[in-house]
Amino acid sequence: MDRIPEQALDWAEAGQPVALATVVETWGSAPRRAGAQLVVAGDGTMMGSVSGGCVEGAVVVEALEALEDGRTRLLEYGVSDGDAFAVGLACGGTIKVLVEPVGPEALSLEMLRQLVARRAARKPVAYEVALDGSDRRLTGAGHEDRFRRDRSGVEDETGRFIAIHNPPLRLVIVGAVHIAQHLVRMATETGFDPIVVDPREAFGSPARFPDCQVVNDWPDAALREIGVDARTAVVLLTHDPKLDDPALHVALGSEAFYIGALGSTRTQASRLDRLAEAGTAAEQAARIHGPVGLDIGAASPSEIAVSILAQMIQSLRRP
Repeated sequence: MDRIPEQALDWAEAGQPVALATVVETWGSAPRRAGAQLVVAGDGTMMGSVSGGCVEGAVVVEALEALEDGRTRLLEYGVSDGDAFAVGLACGGTIKVLVEPVGPEALSLEMLRQLVARRAARKPVAYEVALDGSDRRLTGAGHEDRFRRDRSGVEDETGRFIAIHNPPLRLVIVGAVHIAQHLVRMATETGFDPIVVDPREAFGSPARFPDCQVVNDWPDAALREIGVDARTAVVLLTHDPKLDDPALHVALGSEAFYIGALGSTRTQASRLDRLAEAGTAAEQAARIHGPVGLDIGAASPSEIAVSILAQMIQSLRRP
């Protein structure tokens, strides 16, 4: 959802009338999936997208009218193949868009503040709203499958729209090696916030990793400070048990959705033996993807990075 709720709150607290437009249902090849948002200010300024450009103008007009009367609106649009092609899309579809003014008769300013605060604290939260705007609430439980799949949508049983707000994805890379440089760039493009951990400042330097956070600390201490949660992947690339093993103990005790470790099959076997000697249960150690990455025959550092990122995404989307 990008930073649309945060932008809505900024404008609202600056005294601007604000409305949020959210895709709640799609059919066919709609350009944006459920949960995509557009925020509109009273002066017509907007941010975000609900259709990739096909119906934004019409939604803005409806949003400005909603700001006049304070009422929620449910809109439906058919995006023709011709209109979709005009904005660079292959084909069209049908979308439903819920428009909610920020105000006492719709989405309250206090609820918007609570939503933004939970997002800032990296707490998964679901925003539930009746499609007629009669009721809405925030909850952190009851939609585990939607949280896991990162999938917003209308519940068939209740007819309520459930907007899933998961924390941003993070990737913690232990070992500031050549593979890490490629992996940081690729992961960033895919929507991950990368953090590189390496106590060796010659390796983990801003000059080598100019576009991400670098932590020059022992991996176990760094991972505890960072806080590994269910939206975090941990990849170990040092090939050095003195650095990898302490990090593994922290990662295996966390809810990280992916743990990968560089090394051959023999290296992985030795790693598992050391973990067993340290008291790690076999089912816990089985969470480690080692050798790291999908088996695509990768040879170069960049190809290895591709295989790692693909396996991370596979673990996230098809657990």
